[in-house]
Amino acid sequence: MNLTKRSFRFGGLYRHPDFMKLWAGQTISQFGSRITRGALPLTAILILGATPVQMGLLAALAALPTLTLGLFVGVWVDRLRRRPLMIAADVGRLLILLSVPIAALIGRLSIGLIYAVALASGVLTLLFDVAYQSVLPALIRPENVLEGNTKLATTDALAEIGGPALAGGLVQVISAPLAILFDAVSFAVSAVSLALIRSPEALLGAPDSESTMWREITDGWRVILRQPVLRAMAIGSCARTFFGNFYAALYSLYVIRAVGLTPAIEGVLIAGGGVGGLLGALLAERLPRRFGLGRVLSGALLGSAVVGLLTPLAGRVALLAAAILFIPQVIGDGLITIYMINELSLRQRLVPNQLLGRANATSAFLAQLTAPFGALIGGALGERFGTRTALTIAALGMLITALSMARSALSSASTTISEVFNSEEEQ
Repeated sequence: MNLTKRSFRFGGLYRHPDFMKLWAGQTISQFGSRITRGALPLTAILILGATPVQMGLLAALAALPTLTLGLFVGVWVDRLRRRPLMIAADVGRLLILLSVPIAALIGRLSIGLIYAVALASGVLTLLFDVAYQSVLPALIRPENVLEGNTKLATTDALAEIGGPALAGGLVQVISAPLAILFDAVSFAVSAVSLALIRSPEALLGAPDSESTMWREITDGWRVILRQPVLRAMAIGSCARTFFGNFYAALYSLYVIRAVGLTPAIEGVLIAGGGVGGLLGALLAERLPRRFGLGRVLSGALLGSAVVGLLTPLAGRVALLAAAILFIPQVIGDGLITIYMINELSLRQRLVPNQLLGRANATSAFLAQLTAPFGALIGGALGERFGTRTALTIAALGMLITALSMARSALSSASTTISEVFNSEEEQ
């Protein structure tokens, strides 16, 4: 009996056709997205000669959609069928990304176009991600939610391993703008895989006559802010994103200009984060069962922040610098993966389906609230004092944030993950 239950728990989703379609499409899409994530800023740096301030603005634009539209997107995701929204977002991103290689081929590439692509694709990525995080609990059985998120995170980690290295190689062989073409094609694959899903998706229903957009948005805030652990995670994300966007704005500049490594080596370094993410995905279910959910969430954040202090210590000796930079990529990304899988799975199980879109949107809004400020301030500090100094400030900020979160309600979530996820069945 135990063997049967164990086999179902770890192998059930392999026998779920619609989940496998979702998983296959996202595997291809995640690889493509890793290419653009590296190739778009490299286009700005290598082709257009972007400055640290311009790179900070580029990172800030990527976060702007969540701040301006995120809460409204959550309402739409709860009102409409989610899979058609995801398909529309994929098709839109395909068309937007095609503009970069086309502009490069006809000699019309500009930093303004890069900004526009980052902003427009950010809007559609926001729509896709909120729907994506909300569709899984309705597609599979409740007891398989953590398994599903783990499998999707494993794909994400594999893409982190292969995608950046592939992006770096493509940038050097065919140029950064043309490398983005591969991501455009991946969105077409994702759209087709979603269209092939056969499970019916219930329309959650239009709001009653007394409901307003603001009232529905407020419901999303309540469900996050009234739950102590979810509130602690959401508020902590504000600080983490602020300092994390120092890295988003300056990491490529730091690695290529300050440390002197090539785009291909940078791709290998980021791929190391995928290796760590893969290991984290494999441990994401096991560690909370043994040590408790609160300890794992707090410990993962603290450990990631500690190893992040190594990044600004890399010198100009290429081999040694690459080794130093590789450590926070592997260990830090592994620990963050453990944290993110359990955070998302916990939210998906605690929040009712009819509120999940708004809850996910509220969490994303709070996570990105400080992102533009972090990117812009990081870019300004990088230009004034150098990228190494700016990254040092970011690393110290992440450590202070992790220590604060470890002392918050997060540490009181001592219930093991299995107990949390079985609470509905016991009730």
